[in-house]
Amino acid sequence: MRIARFSIDGNVAFGAVEGEGTVESGGLVLDIIKGIPYTDFELSGTKVPLSKVRLLPPVLPNKVVAIGRNYAEHAAELGNEVPDVPVAFFKPTTSVIGPGDAIEYPSFSNELHHEAELAVVIGRMCREVPRERVKDVVFGYTCANDVTARDAQQREKQWARAKGFDTSCPLGPWVETDLSIAAASDLTIQATVNGEQRQLGRTSDMIRSIEDLVVHITEAMTLLPGDVILTGTPAGVGPLNVGDEVAVTIEGIGTLTNKVIKRG
Repeated sequence: MRIARFSIDGNVAFGAVEGEGTVESGGLVLDIIKGIPYTDFELSGTKVPLSKVRLLPPVLPNKVVAIGRNYAEHAAELGNEVPDVPVAFFKPTTSVIGPGDAIEYPSFSNELHHEAELAVVIGRMCREVPRERVKDVVFGYTCANDVTARDAQQREKQWARAKGFDTSCPLGPWVETDLSIAAASDLTIQATVNGEQRQLGRTSDMIRSIEDLVVHITEAMTLLPGDVILTGTPAGVGPLNVGDEVAVTIEGIGTLTNKVIKRG
């Protein structure tokens, strides 16, 4: 099931996406969900065309835990070695935006990069999750763009500003809940800028698996329903400029599209 979060007439709700097509092509409708989707829920039967609503970030995470250098070719393209343990960092909730929202080019950077990523959405409160239970805490998957001020990342020892600035974490367009961990672990992932392909890889190229990352992160902290794990980016990251349209597409999930604007 594809679960979207949306606003219509000033109201915010979750809905199950039905039909065939894309956000842009039309043909999709939302069956409004009674309540929130992390527990047992019912579909209301009230349906609204997706074209009549504004899609929001599919979740409002308490925290986004991101993993760096989880694809060997990406680490190499930036002159880095694969770390011995996963490199984790946070992106704040204020960095999260949804499909169609603008990425604001930060004033402190002259080198903004796209990073297409598979995002894991957590469905229940969990801590110290054993590997065999990871499947029980994953709600689903969505597309993410770990937008990075590369020059700031290179000159600052901490990545907080480079990867945590406002609008640096597009998520969407919805959460796909029907993918098993095995299926999510071998999907095509790509990024295009103005229709030109920049990144193309498979989630099977990740150094640490989805299970590895959930186990590693929950050894240290409690994850809450709606929290998001960004699993790293394949090779091919590159510059974004004001006016560019960047799209992240993941097989079996959908396409997340955002435009870059000047902050101001």
